[in-house]
Amino acid sequence: MIDRQLTSKLRYLATKFPFVAITGARQSGKSTLAEAAFPNYKRVSLEDLDMRAWATEDPRGFIASYPDQTILDEVQRVPSLLSYLQTHTDAANKEGMYILTGSQNMALMDSIDQSLAGRVALLTLMPFSHSELRSASMMKENVNEAIFTGCFPRIYDKDISPTDYYPNYIKTYIQRDVRELRDIGDLSLFNKFIKLCAGRIGQLLNKSSLAVECGVTSPTIDAWLSILETSCIIYFLRPDYNNFSKRLVKTPKLYFCDTGLACSLLEIRDAAQLETHYLRGNLFENMVISEFLKSSFNAGEEPVLSFWRDNIGHEVDLLQSLSGVQQAFEVKSGATFSTDYFKGLNYWSALSGATSDYKAVIYGGIQTMQRSEGKIVSWKEL
Repeated sequence: MIDRQLTSKLRYLATKFPFVAITGARQSGKSTLAEAAFPNYKRVSLEDLDMRAWATEDPRGFIASYPDQTILDEVQRVPSLLSYLQTHTDAANKEGMYILTGSQNMALMDSIDQSLAGRVALLTLMPFSHSELRSASMMKENVNEAIFTGCFPRIYDKDISPTDYYPNYIKTYIQRDVRELRDIGDLSLFNKFIKLCAGRIGQLLNKSSLAVECGVTSPTIDAWLSILETSCIIYFLRPDYNNFSKRLVKTPKLYFCDTGLACSLLEIRDAAQLETHYLRGNLFENMVISEFLKSSFNAGEEPVLSFWRDNIGHEVDLLQSLSGVQQAFEVKSGATFSTDYFKGLNYWSALSGATSDYKAVIYGGIQTMQRSEGKIVSWKEL
């Protein structure tokens, strides 16, 4: 098993709360992480029809058999069980009694909000980070290979080709999860919608355009985007509101949480195809932002990320706020550094007063260096 960076935070929170819930994209490794972090815990999957029926029909008997130190997978399948668990853990007054996981984050969170408020710590597990893959000597050496392969654990565990893995992942997700989350009559239309989203990676979200191309209403697009976001398929990078007396863009940008999944939706068949693909720069930017997301989630924190753009086109690709201080990043897929890469950062720093210590360019090359304007960071050191 590749060690997951979230492990230490998970174990720590289990000493403070009776419940810890791990959410995240389907097949991101939630159950595997829980079992590795707590090898002495019993594990029950409520995906199992017999277990589900037992927990539904006789919740007290079920809890009596699993009174403590239990991993409950797919707990959203029996939302009524959480009310009984709440009463049980309140009486026991212990920490670390149950680790909850679920692939349908929307359903899981609805159940948790209703029954376990104040009693549960929430963590998000995304697919492997680059640093996790590097620690296991499994990181791709070529940037196009890294983008194309993505980071889902099963690809690395079973040595599955991305062209075999992702189409089946997408099909399973659409046919199962989406149908259960929302009453979507035409799944082929929803599939078209996801592919249209992939074609808009790194762009300002235009819901009206999506509605027109899909032939549905704007409220439908809102609902579908919500499904993808809560299922950790897509991520919205919000605009920064420090205007410095400038008029700013107020629309978020759309990204996918995994570039391998996005490449499959874009019908990219191999890594070499990326070299000349019109969205290569957007996919590279997506990969970088995904790594920042993982870094925050793996520390048990909510990401504080944004971008800055004024109404005349000056832009900073990524801002990260740490302890109230913003670090600015420009993201460029080119393998050769150019001084023009600092143009947007220098404009922003002149307004914000940020020094070179708070500016960096992340690029597709292999050398990391310090320049007077800021740091140049190779994608390999994300």
